[in-house]
Amino acid sequence: MAQAAPVIFVLLWSTGFIGAKLGLPHAEPFTFLTIRMLITLAILVPVALVFVRPLPGKAPLLHSAVTGVLVHGCYLGGVFYAIGHGMPAGVSALVVALQPLLTAFVARLLLGERLLPVQAAGLVAGLVGVFLVLAPKLGGGTQEVAGIHTGNMIAVAIAVIGISIGTVYQKRFAAGLDIRVGTAAQYCGALVPLALLSLATENRVIEWAPAFIFALGWLVLVLSIGAVGLLMYLIRNQSASGTASLFYLVPAVTSLIAWFLFDERLQPIQLLGMAIVMGAVALATRRGTKPAAAK
Repeated sequence: MAQAAPVIFVLLWSTGFIGAKLGLPHAEPFTFLTIRMLITLAILVPVALVFVRPLPGKAPLLHSAVTGVLVHGCYLGGVFYAIGHGMPAGVSALVVALQPLLTAFVARLLLGERLLPVQAAGLVAGLVGVFLVLAPKLGGGTQEVAGIHTGNMIAVAIAVIGISIGTVYQKRFAAGLDIRVGTAAQYCGALVPLALLSLATENRVIEWAPAFIFALGWLVLVLSIGAVGLLMYLIRNQSASGTASLFYLVPAVTSLIAWFLFDERLQPIQLLGMAIVMGAVALATRRGTKPAAAK
């Protein structure tokens, strides 16, 4: 499980673009995410109540709820808002690719995680590789450029800050909690701001088209339950910065999936970027990250 988990996580997480691509034309971002949280909770809460004994106290549940606000509310809310309001997916992915570097910085401050020089080099090289993978998608036309405005940039900034702090917060305060209970508490926490934003800013009209139903089901089962459960497992068993470095692989794997499913052509510069990313993640996840000695 320990060796397979990172690979399975990256593969599952990278399919998230399918949900955004298929679902957002039929529902507004916060409404879409609110429905996603509700259905996920309808599955996870009974599972937690039936199979987890004893149930944890209030403190760890509250910590998990805070993680949910940061990782699901801020990250998903920011990314879905930006893409739903016209930001090119490649641009948003490039901004979000800052997450491993930011997570390493926050982990250094809050957890005392120290990176070996080779791991730090891996984090920097990974960002370069992601840029090369996304480069062909960054030169869009007038309509795409119009999607790069202050509101969308603020949204993706909130996304990358939220998931970076949330990863470290989970590692610090809630890593030991049963994953079934912990993720249920996370989605309870995320549901509150997402539902409020939906009520305050959107019309809440949903077109229940087959594409939307498929996207919703995929995001609930594959992403919210499968991929997020693996993410919590990785945060528990790896360093925060090492786990975050796996996100460098997501744009590369997403491009491969798009090539396979939608016949999107891969350019040589993207293949070079993928090779750099794979090498960078191998460096960044090398054993040796240690917490600072207690003073």
